[in-house]
Amino acid sequence: MKATGFTTDIVHSDQHFGVEHGGIHKPIHTSVQYGFERVEDLVGVFQGTTKGGFNYARQGTPTTAALESKITRMEQGVGTICFATGMAAITAVFLTLLRTGDHVVASRFVFGNTNSFFGTLADLGITITLVDATASDKVAAALRPNTRLVFVETIANPGTQIADLSGIGALCKERGVLFVVDNTITSPLLFRPKTVDAGLVINSLTKTIAGHGNALGGAVTDTGCHDWQAYPNIFESYRKGDTRQWGLTQIRKKGLRDMGAALSSEHAHQISVGSETLALRVAQSSATALELARFLEAHPAITRVYYPMLASHPQHAVARQHFSAGSWLLSFELRDASECFAFINRLQLPVKATGLGDTRSLIIPVAHTIFWEAGAQARAAMGIADGLIRFSVGLEDSADLLADFAQALG
Repeated sequence: MKATGFTTDIVHSDQHFGVEHGGIHKPIHTSVQYGFERVEDLVGVFQGTTKGGFNYARQGTPTTAALESKITRMEQGVGTICFATGMAAITAVFLTLLRTGDHVVASRFVFGNTNSFFGTLADLGITITLVDATASDKVAAALRPNTRLVFVETIANPGTQIADLSGIGALCKERGVLFVVDNTITSPLLFRPKTVDAGLVINSLTKTIAGHGNALGGAVTDTGCHDWQAYPNIFESYRKGDTRQWGLTQIRKKGLRDMGAALSSEHAHQISVGSETLALRVAQSSATALELARFLEAHPAITRVYYPMLASHPQHAVARQHFSAGSWLLSFELRDASECFAFINRLQLPVKATGLGDTRSLIIPVAHTIFWEAGAQARAAMGIADGLIRFSVGLEDSADLLADFAQALG
């Protein structure tokens, strides 16, 4: 019987590829080195002519390979590479596919660490143009002859702005520009970037996919939508075999082998097991987030609530078009910004911590923490007010969270 359900496919994923000794889960392979009976086979792994072999754990293990296959199935792509963190995945994409003199168009509404990394790229001679990606015409106006890729997040952190995904996808396809989408907050359950012609998809596995706050990881998936034969920065040594794999081969060789941001087998196993409850977790946290967003929007102490499934959200129609739910991230502004710390301290259930997509609700004042280094001018450009609070909804009972917010606001 061929299963078509998202969760059914995940929980039986390891079985699709065979598990040693009849195990239900792919075991944790801790070996760093992998030996061969014939030296020709070892040489074949190095030269890419032996398929499925392993030589050194920095480029992958059987355990990370099993997780990569699972993520590929989730995103309906042609291949995936796992990394130690989501930022390692982002860094690998940019540093392996770009060269000095290249140009990138990116949403100005991006994760603080990604924005910080853009500064590093600028120091290396790569130009970044930040635009309001909620409108594809702004992206079109920023394109140049040397533009190599366009980068957006599905739902921006923390402001929840939603890029014009279909418009940008069509634009990139027409111009032959690589479209890279960070799918972390939505996950492949709520949205598949392949549907808008994204060539590469990035997921911080730490968050929605693993979901328990106990394992770091990141992934880059090739959807098969981009023609790598036309991409000028692929090294000659990687221009062989299946053209759909050229980009991934370069990212794996340069991002894992050369840069060393390898995902451990232990964390790959934890992420893989955590992913089995992805749909259940996202369904509950999304429902609670919408209920809480509606409560906050009606409260006099709150001036604005940012949640894609609220009718008041500027990109609500886009969210309804692309996403099957709103996910777990919402942000809101207190009417009195000076009350920010006192209000958070009155909350009893949410953990005062950075991070997202955990089973526990997490809360943080944005301007004073994750976007403090960006400076006031950059925060203003991103629409981050001093009283903005980011809330990652966990799996607590919604009634308990609502009661806690009511007492803290009261």
